[in-house]
Amino acid sequence: MDGAECLIRTLSENGIGICFMNPGTSEMRFVNALDRVPEMRGMLCLFEGVCAGAADGYGRIAGKPAATLLHLGPGLANGLCNFHNARKARTPVVSIVGEHTRQHLRYDAPLSADIEAFARTVSEHVRVARDPAGLGCEISGTIAAAVAPPGQVATLIIPADVSWSEVEASGPGVAPARRPLPAPETIGQAARLLRSPGAALLLGGTALSARAVAAAGRLAAHTGALVFADRNAPRMVWGRRGFLPRLMPYFPEAALEALAGVRNMVLVETQAPVSFFGYPETPSYLLPEGCPVSVLAARSEDGTSALEALAEECGAGPGAALANPSPKAEPGEAPLTCEAIGDALAALMPEGAIVSDETVSAQPILVERLRAAAPFERMPVTGGAIGQGLPVALGAACAAPDRKVVALEADGSAMYTLQALWTMARERLDVVTVIFANRRYRILEIEMQRAGIATPGPAAQAMMDIGRPDLDFVRMAEGLGVPATRAATVQEFWAQFRAAVETRGPVLIEAVL
Repeated sequence: MDGAECLIRTLSENGIGICFMNPGTSEMRFVNALDRVPEMRGMLCLFEGVCAGAADGYGRIAGKPAATLLHLGPGLANGLCNFHNARKARTPVVSIVGEHTRQHLRYDAPLSADIEAFARTVSEHVRVARDPAGLGCEISGTIAAAVAPPGQVATLIIPADVSWSEVEASGPGVAPARRPLPAPETIGQAARLLRSPGAALLLGGTALSARAVAAAGRLAAHTGALVFADRNAPRMVWGRRGFLPRLMPYFPEAALEALAGVRNMVLVETQAPVSFFGYPETPSYLLPEGCPVSVLAARSEDGTSALEALAEECGAGPGAALANPSPKAEPGEAPLTCEAIGDALAALMPEGAIVSDETVSAQPILVERLRAAAPFERMPVTGGAIGQGLPVALGAACAAPDRKVVALEADGSAMYTLQALWTMARERLDVVTVIFANRRYRILEIEMQRAGIATPGPAAQAMMDIGRPDLDFVRMAEGLGVPATRAATVQEFWAQFRAAVETRGPVLIEAVL
């Protein structure tokens, strides 16, 4: 077999069955090898940022890597923003980047670039396959690096001549990675801390699963400890579950107020809370001064099992029954608002849905309203790089084709990776996209006010206005093959979203606010 087939077979034999790709000349051998390894599903994306984000969404839901195949340094550079988000999510991704032939590199051709330097900004494991004889081992080593807890983007750069060279065998199998349980003394120490006044838990990583949240609820009921969720965790249960942790507030003032009474903070697969940005005369570190911090489970450990062991150590019972909020009935005709959209989502979204959430200014309203929804999983923004929402939804739909995926997307953010709609249409992925069309960079208006600028001038205002002309998401979606509608009233949105969740396949609703 040639090196390209070695790559595809090694990935497939190690349980990696999908590759999001945007190939070029140096990757043609890999494209050709897809027909010889039918176990690998190649999925074409029209922009590398979509490939990277789709692999992130797939890995978050599947719990195992997807692969990406990108073209040289500029192709990788186009994907860096969503690889950044995947890095912050600790998502396992096997990133394959094609390179010029080894002899061609000396000539500094137009597409020559320092691919290794680009890759190291998002990946700690970066290798170049310089010897065809060692290609199989390099691929397996990259897979092993990607799946090692807590997960990472692992990059392998393959020169074109290595891809067409003869290779004797595919790479060896990679043993499944297992997250260890923290030591018994660590669990015992955490139990003592939770019994003290002002104790709190902060959950992140994989420790916001249904099992983890249930154990945390038992601990809260038994010890009185506060339970917070890292707002940038990669995946969390939400909806009518009885107990839900408190989402860490976005702005530092609200977070400082929420944490003011904390006297001991116990971390589970996350770090001590810090603000998203630094502000004048406002601390970046959000815990009260002198508050001790301990770790129940590191990012690489099994936080869910640690919480269950901690609940047992504390003698926590099943916990008090908590009243679930009820979704609201369909209202009459009225102008559309974020609150009304949240109410409709809570009432109509099917149980077990997956929500890719890249709303920004609307997010606090939606998160609160969606407490009344049937239980679902929410995938928030992790690294803050814009353009995550649509590709992550795409990848999630590939990982869980039997579950409805809902992408909640700000209009400005949608424009970064709108090409994801084309792949959703091509692959008939079951994704409902809701565009929050306020035609403003609303979060920047809020930040302008927070900076003490009450009346920005016309030049500044123009930088926060994405009207003139208004973006027409119905026409753009239809041009990319996705059926679309526009809702300007509450009644229209309820009718359109109800129809969308009852339809299989991609649908877009432009919600005009």
